[in-house]
Amino acid sequence: MGSFRDLKVYQKAFKLAMDIFKMTMDFPEEEKYALTTQIRKSSRSVCSSIGEGYLKRKYPAHFVSKMTDSDIGK
Repeated sequence: MGSFRDLKVYQKAFKLAMDIFKMTMDFPEEEKYALTTQIRKSSRSVCSSIGEGYLKRKYPAHFVSKMTDSDIGK
C-alpha cells in the first residue's frame, strides 16, 4: 500500500497549504508573528492530521478523530 502522500486529499491539502504560505508572504510586517503564523500553522495541521490518521487507519476511532481534526468545512 502507498503512502499518505499518495492520497488525493493529502495532495490537495498540501497544495492549499503552500498556496496559503505564499499568500501570507504579502501580509503586513506587523502581522508577521501573529496572524500570519497562526494561519500557516492551521493550514499545515490539516496535512498533518490526514497523514497521522492514515498511518493509524487500522484503529477506526483514531482514524475518525484525525479526519475530524483535519475537517476544514465546506
